[in-house]
Amino acid sequence: MVSSLIEKERIVTTEAKAKELKHLAEKMVTLAKKQDLYNLRQAKKVVRGDWNLTKLFDVLGPRYKYRDGGYTRIMKLSRNRKGDNAPMAVIEYVDRPGEIRAARPPNKLQEAIAINGIEQALRDLGIQPIEELVTEEEQEQLQKELDSTTKS
Repeated sequence: MVSSLIEKERIVTTEAKAKELKHLAEKMVTLAKKQDLYNLRQAKKVVRGDWNLTKLFDVLGPRYKYRDGGYTRIMKLSRNRKGDNAPMAVIEYVDRPGEIRAARPPNKLQEAIAINGIEQALRDLGIQPIEELVTEEEQEQLQKELDSTTKS
């Protein structure tokens, strides 16, 4: 189940399985944050598939660089499973695109924003500002189009 959670970043399962999975999934992210060979081998004992291991160390580890814990969230579903009436839940990683409920930024990131500003904090997370991705000519063209639409 840990491999499925790493691959899809959100899965639906029973509450009991989600609570057990939470501990193991958070341990795997903690290993991925350290980015060394020993922790890679430790994670390889649990995570199935090289693509999931790569995603764990290249995507999830850097994503939670500033977060001290609480990488996953469990939300109970209102309806139980048909058949055995088991209570169901959704377990997902926080701070991911398309998450159900946005998480509060970690304290370290809030401090980094206060000291360096939002642009530098986003750069540290690997997110480039739009100005660096778009040329000046394209920015001028977009501004002209924006001005023409606001005048009409």
